Amino acid sequence: MQTFSRQLRRWAVLTAICLMTFVNSGCTLTGGFISVLTEYVLFWEVAPPLPVSAWQSQQIEDELWALERDRVTILDPIEGENAPTFCQDPPSDDEVMRALPDSPAGGFAFLMETHRNNVRIVKELIVDRLDEPRVYPLVGPARLKHCHYKCTVYYDKVMRSYWPIPFTHNDQTQEVVYIDKDYLIRVAGPPTY
Repeated sequence: MQTFSRQLRRWAVLTAICLMTFVNSGCTLTGGFISVLTEYVLFWEVAPPLPVSAWQSQQIEDELWALERDRVTILDPIEGENAPTFCQDPPSDDEVMRALPDSPAGGFAFLMETHRNNVRIVKELIVDRLDEPRVYPLVGPARLKHCHYKCTVYYDKVMRSYWPIPFTHNDQTQEVVYIDKDYLIRVAGPPTY
């Protein structure tokens, strides 16, 4: 029991000495950081910038992309009896690359890396069709416009390893992806006079 009280007294004295020297040494490590932080917040009226890792940034970007992908485009009625209706826009290169079944991301650095080089994308419109009007929930009477694309991706698949046996393998690859870009066109009711 005597050793515990002796150790406790020793630690108390050591802590008191450290606190006195830290406060009187002119070091404003914690106080200076907090004061600079509060001045920043008061001046700019926003929170200070925080570092975000690349993984977190990619996760946020993927979530926003998924939200944007799941939206259904609803267009206003097209005036005129024989008004042209055509597919709005082909899929972007980003949509095509994300739709590829085999992602080269991942692997182990220096052990086995896969890259896609010299990517060329060919987009062909396969289906351009307009359905009959029907009532859709939360939209009302509308027609569904079908736009189906066949996207052929040509690229050089490079597989590289540095250990245990260094090698590089180039393979000219071709993959086909089918992407649907459907949207709704509202149907105008009869003209009221």
